[in-house]
Amino acid sequence: MNRRRGMWLALAVVLLAAGAWLMVSGSGEQPAPEPKKIVFPSRMQRSQWKRADERKTQVVPAVLDAGVVAGEKPRMRDPVLAALPRGAGHSAMVIEANALRNSPIGELLLDCLLRDGGRSMEDFRKATGVDPLQDLDRLVITDEGMVFSGDFSKAHFQDMLQERVALDYGPGARVYEPGAVLMTGGDGGVRRGRNSSAVGTWNNQMLVVGDSPDAVKKVLDRVQGGGSNEQPVIPEDATYGEMYGVVSVEMLARMLPPDQAELAQRLKEAASTVELHMDASSDMAMVAHVKGSDDSKVQDLGKSLGAALSVARLKAQADGNTDMAQMLDFAKVQPDGSSFKMELAVPLDVLRERLAFCRDERQASEAREAAPGMEGNP
Repeated sequence: MNRRRGMWLALAVVLLAAGAWLMVSGSGEQPAPEPKKIVFPSRMQRSQWKRADERKTQVVPAVLDAGVVAGEKPRMRDPVLAALPRGAGHSAMVIEANALRNSPIGELLLDCLLRDGGRSMEDFRKATGVDPLQDLDRLVITDEGMVFSGDFSKAHFQDMLQERVALDYGPGARVYEPGAVLMTGGDGGVRRGRNSSAVGTWNNQMLVVGDSPDAVKKVLDRVQGGGSNEQPVIPEDATYGEMYGVVSVEMLARMLPPDQAELAQRLKEAASTVELHMDASSDMAMVAHVKGSDDSKVQDLGKSLGAALSVARLKAQADGNTDMAQMLDFAKVQPDGSSFKMELAVPLDVLRERLAFCRDERQASEAREAAPGMEGNP
């Protein structure tokens, strides 16, 4: 499961990792067009501050607010941010599923999800009681597990997790520990074993998936006021974009290809944190903030990435690699003392062209479903 989670995180930061991979050549026939203006995410906007305030639905547990004065209005917080890992060295990425769903890029991705005419999605709704397109608000991927937030009041948790043992774990929380399952051994024999992963729920608003019951309980403990007194790895003022978060330097270094081992080592030596923000409200624009304690090492790392981007841009143009050239037209590194900012983008028009097959397959499938006597045909 750790390997699968690493793949999810790799997808979440693939544009950043591409900064080291951009020197790979490709093929094409048309020269890159003149670059358009891309708006990159840089700070919290008024609408995002409003969204953050509306998400403060949980009264801060008494254990965290012991010094509150009698009669004083209780403090509120976002339970999803409270669930995040705390302290340095952790990774956590938040995908604003609802916001992404209602963006132009989300419409393109929806075509890909519904290429079968929506049959798989409908089967999922019936089996789970959850409509991902309506009920899911946020998806959080961390190095400890995954957290889904939204409206799960109609979810069939007991039906879905029937082989697991359900235990109450604090107010409004339950943990579904692994139950006995039949497992096939290497000799072809069947034996009774246990699935190691666990699931937890909180107030029909949160679903937690972890490698073990202890991992799930750790998340629920933080939501209910336990854990360390450190701040969540993603602070409230960094919750902007359709995807945002922090990736540990160690994990990011492991994602770089083998031929970039030197760059991976320099990244580990120079950087302490990497903060990511992706905006999908129009074009797909991503910003990575790389910070470190040694100004000179951070500056050298930024210069190396900037030089690699420039060389790769020229090579892509010379080779007629249109897709790569279009992305590199918007790529740049901006140094700032002990940090630098790297920007990467893919224009919406390029995404529309590359994902057009999803729209065509969805329309064809829906047409077959609507045609008399054609229901159920592949």
